[in-house]
Amino acid sequence: MLLIIPKLVEKKLITPAQAIELTAKYEKEAATQTEEEFLFFEKVVDSKVINKIRGEIYNIDIFNEDEVTEIPTDILTYIPEESARFYKILPLRIENKVLQVGIVEPENIKAKEALNFLARQHKIEYRLYLIEKRYFDDMLKQYRNLNEEVGKALTAWETETKGEDLGVEVEVTGSFSKDRYAEEAPIIKMVAVILRHAVEGSASDIHIEPEEKQTRVRFRMDGSLYSSLFLPFQAHASIVARIKILSNLRLDETRIPQDGRFSAKIDSKNVDFRVSTLPTKLGEKVVIRVLDPTEGLRNYEEIGLMSRNLTLIREAAEKPYGLILVTGPTGSGKTTTLYSILRELNQPEVNIITLEDPIEYFIEGINQSQVRPDIGYDFSQGLRHVVRQDPDIIMVGEIRDEESASLVTQAALTGHIVLSTLHTNNAIGSVPRLLDMKIKPFLLPSTLNISIGQRLAHRLCPFCKERVKPNKQVLKEIWKSIIDVPDDIKEYFNVPKTPDSIYIYKPKGCPKCSMKGERGRIGIFEILKMTPELENIILENPNEQLVMNEAKRQGMVSMRQDGILKALLGEISIEEVFRISDEL
Repeated sequence: MLLIIPKLVEKKLITPAQAIELTAKYEKEAATQTEEEFLFFEKVVDSKVINKIRGEIYNIDIFNEDEVTEIPTDILTYIPEESARFYKILPLRIENKVLQVGIVEPENIKAKEALNFLARQHKIEYRLYLIEKRYFDDMLKQYRNLNEEVGKALTAWETETKGEDLGVEVEVTGSFSKDRYAEEAPIIKMVAVILRHAVEGSASDIHIEPEEKQTRVRFRMDGSLYSSLFLPFQAHASIVARIKILSNLRLDETRIPQDGRFSAKIDSKNVDFRVSTLPTKLGEKVVIRVLDPTEGLRNYEEIGLMSRNLTLIREAAEKPYGLILVTGPTGSGKTTTLYSILRELNQPEVNIITLEDPIEYFIEGINQSQVRPDIGYDFSQGLRHVVRQDPDIIMVGEIRDEESASLVTQAALTGHIVLSTLHTNNAIGSVPRLLDMKIKPFLLPSTLNISIGQRLAHRLCPFCKERVKPNKQVLKEIWKSIIDVPDDIKEYFNVPKTPDSIYIYKPKGCPKCSMKGERGRIGIFEILKMTPELENIILENPNEQLVMNEAKRQGMVSMRQDGILKALLGEISIEEVFRISDEL
């Protein structure tokens, strides 16, 4: 039963018409999201407003989350981690001999029963406060410390081996198959802790690298690598062997690279890990790509699509056929954007087939196929077979050559929505690039719906970013860049009428962002739409400058402009915008 949406109408924060629209949309997604999560992602109102309304509904005080950014270990001992995770409750602090407890789901009667039991056990009183799920997830991580957990496993390993090399063949095979031993074996525990901390820290990759006297473990977070752990070199071979066993790789082969994959259940969610080993002078280096579906499968708003760009993508995806291209260099988030579109299009009445290399995330209801060029099953070969599978929507991981370009074009012309990526610098470059790939000019206007150019920018930490006035030089550059942005888009982003009223935001650093001042990443986009004017340019004189002129005529917001607009909103810093746009 919906509780928050009616309250929003009652408080005149939304109209009855909006409530009907939101209710209909929520009912489609009710299986995957709570009402508050849905409203938060839809950006209907601020999360604090949602929490305040929930507090009124359940008659519970709201906890001021800014007051507690770190929970002392002695406070955490009042509620075991397993209970905290299961019931979504957190011990926050003690005041006047009363334990203040945060709860995410005040409607959960079992959570209150568990708290009553714990209170009797510790002979204390407690008081409940409502906290946001995001805050709960952040603070829950304080139960665990990477160095402490690995340190315990390391001590056990050193005791077990008396400081000697384990020897892969002896220790890893056979005996690790027993469940109880598998839980207690130090090397297995060490690997499990590293994987879990990578997932909880939203790392995209784990690097396990042999050095002369030690093994270095680094996590890639928000595009940058951070050293997280140093282990004795003697443990390196055993750690690599454990990862190879999980990935079904050959233990006895250390001379050539190997690739594998495995899944693990971490904190009640299934996470995929893609493994790559590489022989080096000091031993095998392992890189593990973390494919957390909660991080990679995002909706349009979460990846940074707003205003006109969001409208253009939705319009293109609703057409009965045509090509949707996403362009940009490696690591610019192209695959995530494609998955966001697929997620929106994924309905029981359509047949969606993908050709990927590799499959990044598994999506229920979509037929995903992994290409294998080493056995002749490449994108071109796969496309020939896919069109015989009665698809409505096809995703091709990448247009790599003239043959795949030709097949993608034919598929888009014959009644299919086709999604793919192309390596060009921006959206405008996709037109000459496709023509270079021998796509006939008269076919391109009928094929291409939109071309999306994108980059990834570091998102400012929402808890510590500071609002400041830009200096004169920066202000001049901002105003020059956005002066020709269409008025409706300026209005959407609430751009001031004069440059004197412009403010930007800068990173500061706090415990919630590990003092980095940034937390996560967001896309900046530009979208070129096929129009009759662009069709004439392609047929008559398809040079990049004329395409650029047409893009401006149709009101395309460039990546630089999109970045600046997001900087004015406080999503990213202006320095980050200039860094990215200087590369374009």
